[in-house]
Parts: sequence; C-alpha cells; structure tokens
Amino acid sequence: MSLIELSGIDKVYRTKEIETTALENVNLTVDKGEFVSIMGPSGCGKSTLLNIIGLLDKPTAGTVRLLDTDCSTLGDNAMSHFRNANLGFVFQSFHLIPSLDVASNVELPLAYRSGMSASERHRRVDEVLARLGISHRKKHLPTQLSGGQCQRVAIARAIVGRPSIVLADEPTGNLDSKMGAEVMDLLHSLNTDDGITIVMVTHNEAQAMQTDRIVRFFDGRVIS
Repeated sequence: MSLIELSGIDKVYRTKEIETTALENVNLTVDKGEFVSIMGPSGCGKSTLLNIIGLLDKPTAGTVRLLDTDCSTLGDNAMSHFRNANLGFVFQSFHLIPSLDVASNVELPLAYRSGMSASERHRRVDEVLARLGISHRKKHLPTQLSGGQCQRVAIARAIVGRPSIVLADEPTGNLDSKMGAEVMDLLHSLNTDDGITIVMVTHNEAQAMQTDRIVRFFDGRVIS
C-alpha cells in the first residue's frame, strides 16, 4: 500500500526579477513501512520536497496523495487537521520551545486535538518519553539537555500523535557521530517495531545506505 504518491510535482518560486525552479516533474511513491532516504547536493530541492510531502508548502503543479487522500482538495483547516493526525516532523535544529520543559514540548501536537483530555495527553507524553528513554528529563528545559537528548525530545514530539509518516530533515546534522548513530538506531526502531513510514533527507551516505531505498536528487529532479 502506498502512503505517499507524488505525481508531476513542480515548484517554482517567483519574484518580480527572477523565477527559480526548485522541483521539476517529480514523481515518487513511498509504500507503507518503508524507510526512504533522499540525497543530493545542497540547494537541489530536497527540503522543498519534504515540505511539500508534509503539507507545509504547496506545489506549483502536480498532485500530492497521502494515505489515499488527494491533499489538493483540502482546505487550510482540513489540511492542518490532516497534518496533525497523520504526520510527524523532525528537523536538524530541533525547534524546541526554550521556555517549555520537555513534557510540555512533547505535548504540543496533542494540544490541537479536540476532544482529547488532559489526562490522556499526559499519559501519551509519559508513554513516549519512556519509549525513548528520556523520562528522567521530563521537567528539564531544552537548554539543560545535550544535542542528542534534544533530538530525542524532538522525535518524541513527532511521534506522540501516533503518525503514519515521519518526515526527518537532516535529523543527525547537528550531532556528533555517536549521538547521530543513537538517533538513527531510534529511527530504525520506530520504523521496524512501530511500523512508521519514514522519509529522511540526509547528506550522510553511510546512514542512507542503512535505509530501504535512496532517492537521489539533482537540480530539482529525481535522477535515480
């Protein structure tokens, strides 16, 4: 079963002076349970593609189907609800809110789900923190954590809503090799044990080789 289907995706950025093509006729299918790496030189369109899959940006042309839903038919509110229910995001720079403790950062995606009680939100947060081995940091602020711990918190936040798909943009880019390996082990565990489909942008060839498939990009196109 395909969870992600991109057909004829173009993305063009226009200003008064210049037109820049970020993606050109991209076709990509990712099946349920796959762990796919996207590789290519800087500026080739990898992050743009991830943002379009994640419904954070809209293509200039083409269609995006996620979980058999044509996302171009969704209004802004419906798209936000769909994204919150089905997608998780992990970024290179963590994007944790410095004034909130670990538990509050992880709970954020659940705060936008109507009908979920506070006790259920807290139960899910405790469950995912235990799953990722950071329960002991529950009340710490991000500034009190190591880089690897911050990324574990970011991953906890990404999966607390039980998404079908996790999109990771250079998830080990700000980590040393040891912490990077730990994060990759965690992502593999989420993929194999929890069945989460993962699409990861990376520059790390060795890490990409550990995934099911590598999609190589150049100048906004899939080349292999």
